[in-house]
Amino acid sequence: MYENFKSGFICVAGLANAGKSTLTNALVGEKVSIVSWRPQTTRNKLLGIINKDDYQMVLIDTPGIHKARNHLGEYMMQAVEKGLKDVDGVLYVIDGAKGLQKEDYEFFEKNAKSVPIIVALNKEDAITKETVFASLEKLSGIEGLQAVVPISAKRAENLEPLLDELVAVLPYGMPMYPTDMFTDSTMRFQATEIIREKALYLLDKEVPYGIGVYINKFEEREDKPICEIDADIIVEKQSHKAIVIGKGGEMLKQIATKARKDLEEMIGTQVFLTLYVRVKNEWRNNDVLMKELGYDLKALKKD
Repeated sequence: MYENFKSGFICVAGLANAGKSTLTNALVGEKVSIVSWRPQTTRNKLLGIINKDDYQMVLIDTPGIHKARNHLGEYMMQAVEKGLKDVDGVLYVIDGAKGLQKEDYEFFEKNAKSVPIIVALNKEDAITKETVFASLEKLSGIEGLQAVVPISAKRAENLEPLLDELVAVLPYGMPMYPTDMFTDSTMRFQATEIIREKALYLLDKEVPYGIGVYINKFEEREDKPICEIDADIIVEKQSHKAIVIGKGGEMLKQIATKARKDLEEMIGTQVFLTLYVRVKNEWRNNDVLMKELGYDLKALKKD
């Protein structure tokens, strides 16, 4: 049944805000990673699984490469390093509008000799042909790159040629996951990410990156098609708590309304969502609080 079948892991890497999560979702055809204009939105490495008749490709969507300024940032960079281990190839995403950065060259110099790298030059829909050609010319001069493909993750344009290049580096083998599975993330984890995504989207520039989400209760009732979810939105300062709640609780209501819609679509049933806002001072530098929120730095370092 699986004669001439290919199966393997591809790490999706790149600088913060290059479009990795949008591209991962577009390739998988399902929402695996949350998307935000904010850099460093993805904090864990996440698996997105593409199942086709002749291959299974497991995409590891990693946090954006950046200079760590706190323990959470250190955790995120450890997640990138872990995501690069024992993969069959790397899908490296570059923001075509910004062009190649010093950190891109550093990544290629460090990794191009040890693993096949396919570059996705993203956002071709938002830049001129001259800008695309300039970036392609620079990339063609870098040794060790397997291929460079201009794409638009947002519009899902030119993804087939990109997939062809990725499939080419996969080894032959059996599927590693059930072929009806598109992610390894639990619904509880996905609920956490959906709530965080809506908070980041609605709060825009008012509250910085110090937002976490903790699920107190995730219960699918047996007597009715209802899922009850209680969650805390964690902030680092009392002043941020007031912003997240909003005047008369209006901002918190908007976050809950938008999150509930996505949650009901994901779970396939009615959702009762209750949100609270808690202050945990400097939680991004507190390993105990980070672990509670799903970012276990010590465990990641051990792996």
